[in-house]
Amino acid sequence: MLSQGIVDKLESMRARHAELQESLATPEVASNPDRLRAYSKEFGSLGKFVSRYNGLCQLLDQVGQAQSVLDETNGDDPELRELAPEELDTVTGSIAASEEAIRELVATDDEDTARDAIVEIRAGTGGDEAGLFVADLFRMYQKYAEARGWKLEAMESHPTDLGGFKEITFAVEGDDVFKRLRHESGVHRVQRIPATETSGRRHTSAVTVAVLPAAEEVDVEINPDDLAWDIFRSSGPGGQGVNKTSSAVRLTHAPSGIVVSMQDERSQHKNRAKALRILRSRLYEQRRAQKAEARGELRRSQVGSGDRSERIRTYNFPENRFNDHRINLTIYHLEEIMMGALDQVIDPLLEHEKLQRLSEL
Repeated sequence: MLSQGIVDKLESMRARHAELQESLATPEVASNPDRLRAYSKEFGSLGKFVSRYNGLCQLLDQVGQAQSVLDETNGDDPELRELAPEELDTVTGSIAASEEAIRELVATDDEDTARDAIVEIRAGTGGDEAGLFVADLFRMYQKYAEARGWKLEAMESHPTDLGGFKEITFAVEGDDVFKRLRHESGVHRVQRIPATETSGRRHTSAVTVAVLPAAEEVDVEINPDDLAWDIFRSSGPGGQGVNKTSSAVRLTHAPSGIVVSMQDERSQHKNRAKALRILRSRLYEQRRAQKAEARGELRRSQVGSGDRSERIRTYNFPENRFNDHRINLTIYHLEEIMMGALDQVIDPLLEHEKLQRLSEL
């Protein structure tokens, strides 16, 4: 039997699914591309839960009907009395299978798993070598996105003179993006001999990765009066890519203190739109964490804390070794992983998370 917590969650999903179905049929939503996209994606994400739950409810109704037949005949109809227990046994088995399928679905998916993602990678300890590894990780995620048919869009970057990045932010869109990337958040440590190192000494550097669920306008309401905009000229290591006009923006959200700078686009309008997009996702992630903490479930069902201060990975190039410290995963195919072969890393993480959640249901 499903726990009351799961039933309550499914009932809430079914109500929201019905609400979205009505909204999608209105002219107001149909004429608003952003809202239509957000509602359609949420509707599809909830649909798999609702379909499973409706099927279970139908099976429970069949049990009730079969039991009523047994109670009403009271021995007057031997044929019905003989068939009803058989039907009960069949339906009871189907109910058990349906409940198990629902538990597995709840353990692997939630309201955010189907969302797109915004990924932020920042250089930590290690100086120039850390900046070069930021670029390496960015290329790794690029190749992984290409392999899965996802769309990746660079949003903001601060390049270094050596071809690395102090930080880079990019958006990823596609099927199950946040579900598959959310466990990338944390500290990624690299051990290797830099190309600039003449003595052959191994260096250890670190970068931080944060993966945020992409939020739409309908998810987070932002009061324009809470925003402060600063306009300035783009800066960079030089070359034709540096903007000579004042199109770069710095956005400060007063209530949260979040600051977002954006300068990659030559258009101030586009930089403003991207800054708002990142701000919205950071605010949405804050709200998710606060809700989970209020329930006493902060990160409990995820692999590790998901905090960017937690060391989650080591990339050891001299030994061609990859380690994920949260699940004690060791792979001696680091070159493949850096070329985007991330499923061999992500699939074990998702399986571990599923088992964790199943143990709590």
